[in-house]
Amino acid sequence: MLRALAIDFNSFFASVEQQDRPELRGQPVIVVPVLAETSGSIAVSLEAKQRGLQRNVRVGEARQQCPGLIVVEARPELYIQYHRRLKAIVESLVPVKKVQSIDELECELSGDLAEPGRARRLAEEIRQKIYRDAGRCLRCSIGLGPNWFIAKLASDLQKPDGLVLLDTADLPEKILHLRLGEFTGIGPNMEKRLRAAGIGSVAELYAASSARLRAVWGGVEGARFHDWLHGGVQERAAPRAASVGHSQVLPPAQRHGAAALAVLHRLLQKAAMRLRHDGFYAGALQLAVSYRHGPEWQADLHFNETQDTLHFTHALNELWSRRPAAHQPLAPQQVGVILHRLLPATLHTGDLFAGAQEASRTRLLGAVDTLNQTFGKNSVYFGGAHGATGYAPLRIAFTRIPEPEVEEIDAARQRRVRPKPPAPRPEPESDGTD
Repeated sequence: MLRALAIDFNSFFASVEQQDRPELRGQPVIVVPVLAETSGSIAVSLEAKQRGLQRNVRVGEARQQCPGLIVVEARPELYIQYHRRLKAIVESLVPVKKVQSIDELECELSGDLAEPGRARRLAEEIRQKIYRDAGRCLRCSIGLGPNWFIAKLASDLQKPDGLVLLDTADLPEKILHLRLGEFTGIGPNMEKRLRAAGIGSVAELYAASSARLRAVWGGVEGARFHDWLHGGVQERAAPRAASVGHSQVLPPAQRHGAAALAVLHRLLQKAAMRLRHDGFYAGALQLAVSYRHGPEWQADLHFNETQDTLHFTHALNELWSRRPAAHQPLAPQQVGVILHRLLPATLHTGDLFAGAQEASRTRLLGAVDTLNQTFGKNSVYFGGAHGATGYAPLRIAFTRIPEPEVEEIDAARQRRVRPKPPAPRPEPESDGTD
C-alpha cells in the first residue's frame, strides 16, 4: 500500500537562479557561498552536471573542467521564498507531512490517493502545477512508496524529472543493484560497520533480521531501519535540538586575531538571538578555530543555563584568552561558535539570587531582538562585533531552513516596533429615528 510521496527538487539553488535570471537558462552554473576561486560549490546546475561537475568542487577546478562556466553567489532569501512557494503549490494538491530539507518534501497519501494509478496521476499534477505556478526551471524527481524511506529512495533512482513507484511487492528486486551508501541512514562509518558484520550487499542487508541490524546500529535505530526497508510505517523519532551555532570562513584580509574575534562576536550574537527565538537556554559555549596550514583548536566552557548575550560574551572572551600561545601568531581561516547543553525555556528555573537581574536582562534582550527584526539585523549590537557586522549572512543548512524574519528583517512589521493600530470603525449613519 502506498502511503508516501517524496519530492526532490533537482539542483535546487541553481535551478532557482536559472528561473529568476533567464540569461542563465541552459547554461552550466554553479552556486557558491562566496565569490572566490577557492570557494566550493553548494549547487550545480543540470547542465554543469552533464559536463561532469559535482557539488563541493572548487571554483578554480570547475572553470578548468567546464569552459564557459557561470559562477553565481548564493542568495539564500530567494531560495527560501521559492521553497515556501513550492510548498504551498504542493499543499494545494496533497498534504505535506514534513519538510525534510529546503529541497525535499514528504507528502502523505491516503484514501484513493494511495491507489497506484491515482498516485501517479497526482505526481504528474504536482509537476505540471509547479511548472505553471513557479516556472519550468523548477524540475523535480518524485518517488512513491509505502513509507517515506522507500519513497525517498525511489525519488533518487531517476534524475532529473523522475517518477518512480516502489511498492512492497517490488522489494527487494528493484533495489538490489544499489550500493549500501545510497540508502538514507548509511554513511561511510555505518557502511564499514555493516561490512564488518558480514553485510556487504543490498541482498544481505534486506535478508538481515531486525535484531541483527539493531546490533550493528547499536540501538533501536537499526530496528527502525529494518522496518522501513521492508515497507513498514514505524514513525521516526523527532530529533531534539542539540545546539545552535554558526561558523564563518574568513576572507584573506580578515585572517588575523582581532578580526577573527570580532567575527566570533557577530556569530555569537546571531546564535543567541536564534536561541531566544527558538525558546531555549544554553548551558555551554564551544569555540572553534581552524587554520589553513596548521592545527585546529576548540574549547568548551560550561555555565548555568542562560539566554543572556552578555553572559555569552564574557564566556567567549574567556575561551579566546585560552588559545595556546603557539596558535596566536597563526592566521585563522575559519571560526565558529556553538551554544549547546540546551534546555527548553519551559524547564528553566531562574537563579534564586539573581532573578530580578535576569528578568530585567530578558526584557532588554527582547527589546534588542525586536529592534533588529523591525529595522534590520545589526540595528543594535554589542560592541564586540564592531567591524564585523557584515559577516554571518543568512545560510541554509540541509537540516535547517532559516527564517529571514528572525535573522534579517521581518517585512511584515512594516518597520514598526508596535503593530499599527486598527483603523476606527465608522459610526453607523442615523436614519433619524430613536
